[in-house]
Amino acid sequence: MIRPTQASGGAPVDYRAVMRDGHWLAHRYDPGADAIRFLRLSREDHARATFITDEYLPVGRPALALHRSEVMASAAEPARLHLVLHSAFCCSTLVARALDVPGVATTLKEPVLLNDIVGCRRQGMDPERLAPLLRDALIVLARPLQPGEAVVVKPSNVVNGLAPAMMAMRTDIHALILHAPLRVFLASVARKGMWGRLWVRELFAGLHAEGLVQMGFEPGDYIKQTDLQIAAVGWLAQQALFVRMAARFGDQRIRTLDSEHLLRQPAAAMSAIATLFGLKIDVAAVVAGPAFTTSSKTGDTFGADDRAREQREGLSLHKDEVDKVAIWAEAVAAAAGIPLALPAPLIAG
Repeated sequence: MIRPTQASGGAPVDYRAVMRDGHWLAHRYDPGADAIRFLRLSREDHARATFITDEYLPVGRPALALHRSEVMASAAEPARLHLVLHSAFCCSTLVARALDVPGVATTLKEPVLLNDIVGCRRQGMDPERLAPLLRDALIVLARPLQPGEAVVVKPSNVVNGLAPAMMAMRTDIHALILHAPLRVFLASVARKGMWGRLWVRELFAGLHAEGLVQMGFEPGDYIKQTDLQIAAVGWLAQQALFVRMAARFGDQRIRTLDSEHLLRQPAAAMSAIATLFGLKIDVAAVVAGPAFTTSSKTGDTFGADDRAREQREGLSLHKDEVDKVAIWAEAVAAAAGIPLALPAPLIAG
């Protein structure tokens, strides 16, 4: 089916060809025009980008703005799709990089299309419109760079509130849920300074708006809490969501892993992740590869020892604040019935 597109000045576009080519990333959603914006990216573009957000993507790549109804009318059978969900600062980007293996899987690191749908939800889009939009997004994202590959999506944790709906819509989806232990998470936030503290407040605001913060506090209590207390509340809210998801979908579809087990047992963890997602990967090569040995942000050499040193320094510098907030958060968790360790662990130990 040939249709014009505004993005190319009226030139004809073969919708079917676009939908069969995963190099055309479904990048953004325009609710006013009910259009999906596609951006053409190579596997190398994906690999170089920390996340596939405009901040990290190269400028000047070909783009198409296509009406959603026309896009979906031309959609092919979606590829196998799996999720790497996370509560931030827990090596989820490392896992996404490790799973991007040509011929096996394409990974999408924080696609903004899903963030845009979260924005539609928070702005009050009718659920009867939102559900088909999310279903369509899962279809257009499940287009690998190479035929036969699975697609592994690592959403931003802003998207976590939509994760149960995604799992319900596609019963073939399996999900790995990653989290950092509470003290490790708090130290990571503190180490990032003002920007880390602002980020956790933004995260909290989103979780609260979606009704995911159920800790027994009065609304006015939160303004009295410190940045790290707000960070802990956000961590606990996500933890509670993950517990509910594990109970709802079962350990055949959802498994959980914390960052410390991943880093202590990388081969066992990657082997178990590959089994969960049905991927045939060379685990030894993956563990020895750039995902585990370089920084996802700079590309510099950065391995498990460097991560451990960074954690120690962060904990040492902010130990008093982290310890006090952790003790407080553990009491909040106990009162709210939220476990600090998630069920359905991926690996033992």
